[in-house]
Amino acid sequence: MASHFLKTEFPIIQAPMAGAQDIQLAIAVAKAGGLGSLPCAMLNPEQIRGEVAKFRAATQKPLNLNFFCHQAPPAVSSKEAAWRKLLEPYYREFKVDPNLKVNSPSRSPFDVTLCALVEELKPEVVSFHFGLPSENLLARVKKVAMVIASATTVAEGVWLEAHGCDAVIAQGLEAGGHRGNFLSDDLGIQMGTFSLVPLLADALKVPVIASGGISDERGAKAAMILGAKAIQVGTSYLFCPEAKISAFHKEKLSEKYAPTALTNLFSGRPARGIVNRLMKDLGAMNSLVPEFPLAGGALAPLKEAAGSSEKGDFSSLWAGQSASLNKPRSAKEITEALGKSALQFSN
Repeated sequence: MASHFLKTEFPIIQAPMAGAQDIQLAIAVAKAGGLGSLPCAMLNPEQIRGEVAKFRAATQKPLNLNFFCHQAPPAVSSKEAAWRKLLEPYYREFKVDPNLKVNSPSRSPFDVTLCALVEELKPEVVSFHFGLPSENLLARVKKVAMVIASATTVAEGVWLEAHGCDAVIAQGLEAGGHRGNFLSDDLGIQMGTFSLVPLLADALKVPVIASGGISDERGAKAAMILGAKAIQVGTSYLFCPEAKISAFHKEKLSEKYAPTALTNLFSGRPARGIVNRLMKDLGAMNSLVPEFPLAGGALAPLKEAAGSSEKGDFSSLWAGQSASLNKPRSAKEITEALGKSALQFSN
């Protein structure tokens, strides 16, 4: 039985988590009755095509392809030298040449090539982070897929609806990973999930999808009561065998009440992760960090040179504020447990 607008059994979306998953997690969630998602910002077209082929071979359930809509920064950031200078003590500590040439990480914004790929692959859902693509590209996507995107404020949600979104993800401040803000960089106006969801539900005509801090059945029920039509879940799926995260990341996730904070150190944009050495030393938010996504390049040699117990000191350990509410479960168990709870209050 399909669940309203998502055409899935349960109103559950697996959050796309670049670097933490491949298509196997999406397949497991889809088979369990949720909407599986593939993060595409770190993949080239051939890789996306290959992952989608694996999904279609495993199941005919709906699939969400996720893309970024950021503005690509200049090839050489004016902040790069200052950032490398700030990291120099760590380079010396781990005997890395401070002048070592590094490659900037690739995070491709949605463009004409990716739009043509969407038209070819015809996913049931396409989701966007950091706003929406151009009007022309969006119109092409809407001909083949449902379009959803993240809002971190009411103003962003209203903007997304006005510009053609079929549903809006209410990304609360509790959520792990990158903030989807695009109208303002002011983190002071960001809202928690359980304030943002009812405000957006009242303000919009399109369905609202709750995201952030929902890790168990209580959160799922609360989100639906407050007006959500579906729930997007991320951190919970990091605990399951299908996730592709480091042993260190899993260990930190399993710590009771591990603190998280918003940081720009690992990519150049605010994202919530578990507090580690780099965040403590440099401050979670630092004005010397280069533009997204350039920050990660200078950290790569440190992760490579650090010992196994120290790699996490220079890595993004993305997690939501409610991580400690989780326990190891399969993707099937998570999807069914939260999905059944959500359906009790579906309206």
